[in-house]
Amino acid sequence: MLAFFKNLLSLILPPRCIKCGKVLSGDDGLCPDCFSEITFITAPYCAKCGRPFEEVTVNRPLVCPQCIQDVKSPFRLSRSAFVYDDASKPLILSFKFHDKTENAKVLALQMKRAGADIFRAGIDVIVPVPLHYTRLIKRRYNQAALLAGELGRQCVLPVDCTSVVRHRRTRPQVEFSGHQRIKNVKDAFSVKHPECIRGKHILLVDDVMTTGSTLKECALAMLKAGAASVDTLTAARVIR
Repeated sequence: MLAFFKNLLSLILPPRCIKCGKVLSGDDGLCPDCFSEITFITAPYCAKCGRPFEEVTVNRPLVCPQCIQDVKSPFRLSRSAFVYDDASKPLILSFKFHDKTENAKVLALQMKRAGADIFRAGIDVIVPVPLHYTRLIKRRYNQAALLAGELGRQCVLPVDCTSVVRHRRTRPQVEFSGHQRIKNVKDAFSVKHPECIRGKHILLVDDVMTTGSTLKECALAMLKAGAASVDTLTAARVIR
């Protein structure tokens, strides 16, 4: 009976591409044309931070120079599903600012694929990067929390949206660059319920990684509260 109603609903409201709106035959969320425009991040990439390598012929895990130098990185592993560019930007912006919350399911599906080695390494709980309550009121939803919720359902993992808070209101990171981004989010996060974080392997989720400053500050707060490890997973990543 449930299958009947699902089939009936798909006839009345067929699935559409989340980018161009074209009717789809399946539930992938992207039509073949839009899918081919997205630059998905696949091997070869840095075994630690997930940054893609342009030309590597060695068939073994490699670590990028930045990760070799950054021995104090708070992340165990970092992964992103695709490159944030002109082709993928509409997916993120419509999801983040224009109420296209249905994009979360499709984005989370690609994030699950990109984070396969993180899930194999072991995750206890998924935590979204929190918004300050004033921004949450203005936006009405936290896009990172929606992604975390979808990932939790798809991967059958618990999601914690309350233990980590952004206690200091910060300016949007898009207004800054480089060290200004680091300064903007410095000490902006705290752990409200450390007993829910202590000893856990955490997967920290956000929509886009640009410089990683926000993710790092959030991860440092959780490690300070006793987290065993923090991995990061985003839908998109800026590659410079």
